[in-house]
Amino acid sequence: MATHDIPTGTWQIDPSHSAVTFSVRHLMVSKVRGRFGSVSGTITIGENEATSSVDADIDVATISTDDEKRDQHLRSADFFDVERFPTMTIRSTEVGGDGDGWSIAGDVTIRDVTQRVVFELELGGVSQDPWGNTKAGFSASTTINRKDFGLGWNAPLETGGVVVGDKIQVEVDIEAALEAAPEGALAAAVAG
Repeated sequence: MATHDIPTGTWQIDPSHSAVTFSVRHLMVSKVRGRFGSVSGTITIGENEATSSVDADIDVATISTDDEKRDQHLRSADFFDVERFPTMTIRSTEVGGDGDGWSIAGDVTIRDVTQRVVFELELGGVSQDPWGNTKAGFSASTTINRKDFGLGWNAPLETGGVVVGDKIQVEVDIEAALEAAPEGALAAAVAG
């Protein structure tokens, strides 16, 4: 599926059907998985990839790893410092690809650090929900180094190594609702 298979227009990210998840090595032997429970923003599908974009905001305080003590530590100044930096952002600068090989490049801001990140993109499709709303699904993934964003806290282990790994695998799953589409674009996409 290509972006031209999705109706042009502005799509609102549906927070109740979207999530940002992550995994990171713990004690260098296992992975801890977590998620941010609130993501919002818009996806613009243009006439071509060059005029398409993504603007997403993630509420960092909604982080959950199923361990409240760890989550409080992640919200603290040692990591995300949510009191000073409550929102993580993704602002695309480039959308491109063909066939199944799609990617989004953009500026990701965590705390007060902005870095260029490339996400591999999968377009999930277009459908109508039972209430007649047009929905589209998108999935994106990347790996970042947390230290590049100022998330440097760690503790050494007596046996060597550290408590928290540096590489973070990130998955973004989005369901978005179309605000408005040009006449005939929806019918063509759904019939597609």
